[in-house]
Amino acid sequence: MDLKTLKTLHAIVRHGSFNQAAEELRYAQSTVTMQIQRLEADLGVQLFERGKKIRLTEAGRLFYEQSLDIVTRMEQLQTNIADIHKGAAGKIRLGVTEPTASSRLPQLLMAFMQEYPKIEVSLEIASTPVLVSSLRQGDLDFALCSAPEAGEELFFQPLFQEKFVLLLPEDHPLAGAGQVSLADLEGYRLLITAATCPYRKKLDRILQDYGPISVKTMEIGSMTALRHYVAGGFGLALVPLNDLDPLPGGTTTRELHGISIDMLIGLISRTAPLSAASSKLYDKLRQALERI
Repeated sequence: MDLKTLKTLHAIVRHGSFNQAAEELRYAQSTVTMQIQRLEADLGVQLFERGKKIRLTEAGRLFYEQSLDIVTRMEQLQTNIADIHKGAAGKIRLGVTEPTASSRLPQLLMAFMQEYPKIEVSLEIASTPVLVSSLRQGDLDFALCSAPEAGEELFFQPLFQEKFVLLLPEDHPLAGAGQVSLADLEGYRLLITAATCPYRKKLDRILQDYGPISVKTMEIGSMTALRHYVAGGFGLALVPLNDLDPLPGGTTTRELHGISIDMLIGLISRTAPLSAASSKLYDKLRQALERI
């Protein structure tokens, strides 16, 4: 018993004729006859009463009625499998860091999901080290984040530099300065992210390389929360410029003169090929973000 045979039986019932069913399906009549004979042999019952008019037997009516849903489900399954094969359907597990998850990604992801409504996308928003770990374990298809540590057996596609600026309260003494250098931060409280954050690691290296600077720090676990704590008067913070639209009330920005703490952001994936659906989203994000 196969899907073609079931469709043949349904065509015979629609037309009440083996000949017309064969014409619709573009089969030889002998093929239609052979399919039904084989089906009846498999089931051990007669499905049709042969005569001037083809009629279903009682067993035939039962089989026909209950096979309608089977054919519908099988046809839908074939369509779903074909959609997955060509990348029009499927599930994508995407990892992303902040602020990209909140600022750049939503609009791009909405456009993608409107173009491919049968593709389901789930997001894991975390730090780069966490996303890299999830990738290694196979829990993510790919990730949009900063570059992984050296030695990781992953492919990194650089896309853009996330520009960072100094965010400070409007009434802060440095707010009136024409230029602000790293040395000017001495004696003030600098709000920083968690120790595992790649941005924090880069900032720590810059502070060490620049020389001994006495900077008070306060650790804030969330990159996106930094601006709110600056607005609350807790201190200064180096935050992504793209995360400051609109600028929090009572704050202003300054570029940090003489150094760059911009972060390179890109796509990380395993060396194994992506699924068709994942490849489509990967390409969409690459094309949109590498133009920034």
